[in-house]
Amino acid sequence: MSIPQDDVVVVGGGAIGLACALALVEAGRGVRVLEAGSAGAATSHGNCGTITPSHAPPLAAPGMPWQALRWMFTPDAPLYVPPRLDPALWGWFARFVARCNSRDWRRSTLGRAALLNDSAQRLHEWIARYDLDCEYHQDGLDYVFRDERNYRHYLRECETLEALGVRTQAIDGATYAAEDPAFRDGLAGAIRFPGDGHLRPDRYTAGLARALRERGAEIDEQVRVDALDPDARGVRITTSQGVRQARDVLIATGPWSPKLAAMVGLRLPVQAGKGYSITYSRPAVAPKRPVVLKDRWVFVTPWESGLRVGSTMEFSGYDTRLNDTRLAALERAAAEYLHEPAGAQVQERWYGWRPMTFDDLPALGRVPRHDHVWLAAGHGMLGISMSSASGQLMADLMTGRTPAIDPQPYRPERFA
Repeated sequence: MSIPQDDVVVVGGGAIGLACALALVEAGRGVRVLEAGSAGAATSHGNCGTITPSHAPPLAAPGMPWQALRWMFTPDAPLYVPPRLDPALWGWFARFVARCNSRDWRRSTLGRAALLNDSAQRLHEWIARYDLDCEYHQDGLDYVFRDERNYRHYLRECETLEALGVRTQAIDGATYAAEDPAFRDGLAGAIRFPGDGHLRPDRYTAGLARALRERGAEIDEQVRVDALDPDARGVRITTSQGVRQARDVLIATGPWSPKLAAMVGLRLPVQAGKGYSITYSRPAVAPKRPVVLKDRWVFVTPWESGLRVGSTMEFSGYDTRLNDTRLAALERAAAEYLHEPAGAQVQERWYGWRPMTFDDLPALGRVPRHDHVWLAAGHGMLGISMSSASGQLMADLMTGRTPAIDPQPYRPERFA
């Protein structure tokens, strides 16, 4: 019995895998996507759907270790690390802390900015070209503050962001509350990032999947990849549904990518950062645009079809429990800022794992020592924001075209 042959197999059907697959199809490659669950249903499903060039600065910043230490053992803090013996996690944190300096901060910022800016522009084109019905709006994002000292601190950071090409606008608290009746009085101020946008991520990934199928790509769901065996001709793929052979394989399985990368000899330092969200029906009075309640590090995204409150970072491994303490922290934060922090119905209480690298940059490119194995992983909290640029970059690299952006900062070799 002959083994089924494919041109390119993309392993992973989230936002990154689907975007890479679509860009590859447009570049003339034949593509099959293998997804262990349902396309778009894992990490890409329940995030807040913001498109954020403003988030070019990485988490690994000067001063962050001390702030993280104050948070990390408090169950409802923005960052929480349940006490446990995990050498890989603590090794990851040590490398993260080592990058909390001005030189590495700037290096990561420039790499993130290149992807985010390209993606924001490219996404606008994709929305029109592929008729993606995902409640997309490019109407900015606001950081909102009740703490005056925190507001002043971020105002000083705006000078650095402006120098990097990120537009900002400072708004005093009284003016902001008067402009947006969703907010309670007592705001210290707000910082607007007019270049940001937002969409509904589940509808975005559904649109990418539809566009792929319309262009002849195959998406096989409920297919688990158990082994990858590369050779000079391609890659033999052992799956829960049998064996396939592909000319090229692209690993795009988000927080699960280290397991597949290890099969081809790459130790990928990705930790699963667990995030949470609550999705409501839309309240009568919702914020006019996405906001970050910055004193609490909580996102609020309004859509025509609902309202989502989300964020937090929990390094608890692949724990599948829905942590009520973390969800309650989201609810308290929203109630502190908003007159109507929830809609009449709770549509979903969700968690998902973000693929976090210690340098806050994704791994995009060929896996070292293997001509036919590629990697697109480690996008942290910015998978939706970086998806279209990552897809185009991978398609350029895999077809030998001149990349739209410099691939050097994202090379997987930095982890070899």
